Amino acid sequence: MAMFAVCLKIDEERVVQVLQEAGDKLDSAEGEVVLDFSAVLRIDASALKAMEAFAGMADNKGVKVVLRGVHVGVYRVLKLVKLASRFSFVS
Repeated sequence: MAMFAVCLKIDEERVVQVLQEAGDKLDSAEGEVVLDFSAVLRIDASALKAMEAFAGMADNKGVKVVLRGVHVGVYRVLKLVKLASRFSFVS
């Protein structure tokens, strides 16, 4: 069976909306979803909540979530709230 990755670019002002759209695409993502966070310099509480929900949906469907281009400040926040372990990171 072929594996298809879904790749989405995240805009800092639309993190929650893009994550909700990505959640809708999880059924077609056989293997992994790559989210490009290179444009996100800061992350707020609503985005963190959306990331947690998205990670849960991906886990339930057996889809690996890869975050690409995560800035150090965003990574630190993810570590602080114990979400970093739910994602893979690439530069």
